[in-house]
Amino acid sequence: MSNENSLVIHLLDKEYRVACPAGEQDNLLAAARHLDNQMRQVRDSNVIGLERIAIMTALNMSHELLNARKHAAQDPESEARVQALLGRLEDEIQAFEDARRKL
Repeated sequence: MSNENSLVIHLLDKEYRVACPAGEQDNLLAAARHLDNQMRQVRDSNVIGLERIAIMTALNMSHELLNARKHAAQDPESEARVQALLGRLEDEIQAFEDARRKL
């Protein structure tokens, strides 16, 4: 992977180098911080093991996304926010999968 198109993120005190399109570095870093915070909350609720923490976090974020979609259907103006959330979730899942493959 080219270092020009990659970024180092930190999740649960581990470092991962992930692909990042030009101009999206700030968004990816914000998404990584959000994901790290969510994963820490799951871990702090006594979930043990990186894979379990990641799965529970993904389930929680998916639940939030589905709720946001439901509300967006009732409020068309929030569709853009839902699409942004969906994009961030997909980016985080891909980053986690890429990092996991490197382990």
